[in-house]
Amino acid sequence: MNIVKLSHDQPMPVTIFQIEGAIDVQSADDLVREATAAFGAGSRNMLLDMDKVTFLSSSGLRAIHQIFTMLRDETPEDADAAVFGGISAGTYKSPHLKLLKPSSDVQNVLKMSGFDMFLDIYQDHGQALASFQ
Repeated sequence: MNIVKLSHDQPMPVTIFQIEGAIDVQSADDLVREATAAFGAGSRNMLLDMDKVTFLSSSGLRAIHQIFTMLRDETPEDADAAVFGGISAGTYKSPHLKLLKPSSDVQNVLKMSGFDMFLDIYQDHGQALASFQ
């Protein structure tokens, strides 16, 4: 897996991770490390560009969930009960982590695992960036 990190500052600062290859047991920790480093440097909004992701394993799902949790824990108004209740009701989407252009196979994995219930998935780069408010 290869990860390119980009920054976008308008309308909100967003760190974009362009991911290429498989997110699996051998590479998932690399994604978490990159996101954790960006978080440590002050990034609070992240977009995972999955256009070139060829495979997403359970380890990849774990990595995405770790990033979601790291960003959510930073926001005190996102109390656990409200978040989990909102996910169950279909009314909560992460304001800090979004996904861009997963392939149909990767999107099926995200849907089957329920990640589409709490993460917005975009096909348009501009719309994804504009969604951070």
